[in-house]
Amino acid sequence: MSRLRAVGLFVGLASLWGLSFPAISVGLNSLDPLLFAAIRYDIAAALLLTLALVTLGPERWIPQTRDDVAAIVSGGLFLVAGNSMLFVAQQTVASGVAAILYSLIPLLTTGFAFVVLRERMGAVQLLGIAVGLVGVAIVARPDPNALLSADVVAKGFVVVAAASVALGGVLVQRFGPTLHDVGFTGWAMGAGALVLHAGSLATGETVPTTLPDQEVLLAVGYLSVLATALAFVLYFTLLGDYGPLRTNLVSYLVPVVATVAGVVLLDERITALTLLGFLVIFAGFLLVQSDTIRALARERATGGEA
Repeated sequence: MSRLRAVGLFVGLASLWGLSFPAISVGLNSLDPLLFAAIRYDIAAALLLTLALVTLGPERWIPQTRDDVAAIVSGGLFLVAGNSMLFVAQQTVASGVAAILYSLIPLLTTGFAFVVLRERMGAVQLLGIAVGLVGVAIVARPDPNALLSADVVAKGFVVVAAASVALGGVLVQRFGPTLHDVGFTGWAMGAGALVLHAGSLATGETVPTTLPDQEVLLAVGYLSVLATALAFVLYFTLLGDYGPLRTNLVSYLVPVVATVAGVVLLDERITALTLLGFLVIFAGFLLVQSDTIRALARERATGGEA
């Protein structure tokens, strides 16, 4: 892959995911959060499974083994259904702040990999996770006298969503599905959407009796088609060519896009302390990935492919 094309895909993916945060805020003006998330994944699942049907053989997109099914269930519950806590949170949390807290995913993934996969973690990696959590505290700024205030709880929901996605990714890796990424993602999103519809009914969310405003429909369409179906195709393309470390750096460009979009489009405000918290979270990521970063630097220095 040429450097220019790689940069284009990287910036494109960051933009698609970054703009999804203000799009969620717009859609929540008319839709309840669980139903909104369910509709997003309904459409995305249909698109991805159709793409799999057209481009892949049955053995590459239809579940064949117990591990395939287990991975789909894990992905549906944690990568998709658990991610709905982000929608719940963004009823009150600014999109830029939500994106910054959501950038914890690479850090939390390392922690869950240590617990679930027994991957090695040294003192520097533990320090990195601790530094990342300090960054979260700076962003959330909980009042010791009001730890259960609505603002703190809502920001906590974002962290729960990030933790759910991180755990889901580790569990999927643990089961090692044989399906092609597009087929697997489509099935997982479909399974997660069913869970979300059940949750929406159980919590008494209301289904709109009239067609939502045009901007809400555009937000749903954007999230489903561009920020989910297309974005995951771009993500897997980058992942295959550049590996998880460099691809997941996109997580730290996403909050920049989300913050700028929130300020410009939704008149949101981001404080200097919030930006400081983001930088601290990023510093934690660099510590957690320090061994891999040094290995990549040595590879480049010795003329290996970067």
